[in-house]
Amino acid sequence: GRSFNDKVVQDDIKHFPYKVKPSNDGKPVIEVDFKGKTDLITNIDLESERSIIDKIINSYPSHNILSEEHGLTNNNSDYLWVIDPLDGTTNFVHNYPSYGVSIGLLYKNNPEIGVVLELPSKNLYSAIKGSGAYKNGQKISVSKVPKLTNSLHVTGFGYEHGEKWEINMKLFKHFTDITQGVRRLGAASIDLCHLASGVVDGFWELGLHPWDTAAGIVIVEEAGGKITKMNGEPFNIYEDQIVATNGLLHSKMLTRIDSVSSFFNN
Repeated sequence: GRSFNDKVVQDDIKHFPYKVKPSNDGKPVIEVDFKGKTDLITNIDLESERSIIDKIINSYPSHNILSEEHGLTNNNSDYLWVIDPLDGTTNFVHNYPSYGVSIGLLYKNNPEIGVVLELPSKNLYSAIKGSGAYKNGQKISVSKVPKLTNSLHVTGFGYEHGEKWEINMKLFKHFTDITQGVRRLGAASIDLCHLASGVVDGFWELGLHPWDTAAGIVIVEEAGGKITKMNGEPFNIYEDQIVATNGLLHSKMLTRIDSVSSFFNN
């Protein structure tokens, strides 16, 4: 049957990054490499990923797994675990306090479970489809802000500085002008959780990957939020762009996005 328990996920990621072997001064040893010109990867990403994958394989050996560093393990299962072992790696390397671990479970391509551990605060966000969204065990919900002029938003920028990057710069400028502000913290899964808990009222981003959103979208929707592509079409984790809001602002945001760029309707 399809009765889910996210305890296997929560038990494992609650201890991150304290499972990482410390150096003599008690701090984790961080080894940094580059996947691209500014796209970092550390030994922490890899150790976190290995720990999570081992836990899932031990509990659900027949399930598929898609993770940022390891790629896809395809067992022809209806279940797919999608893992970002360290969302916000650049923040982590610089000790900027916005990074985390994101784990989502899909059943027949439908997101069913989302768990995100926000670090270094250790706030644990979780949701099971149909059962609400929670932060540290307390139920959360999106904000009730109805007007863009009273709203706060968050976005992100990818590592590739091409056409989509230029478009998002225009969107950033536009929404900064018509709202109370736009933040850029650098970890999409955390941004989605901040939306779900009512801290911000809207989120958009381009250049995303499945592991960026697989957990967060379950948490947002279970908290009462709305998610689409930037042209209003249905979103799935394989889309590289997203708009997520408290619902009340959604059509207003889509209209504003369209007014800035017709790119998303092509």
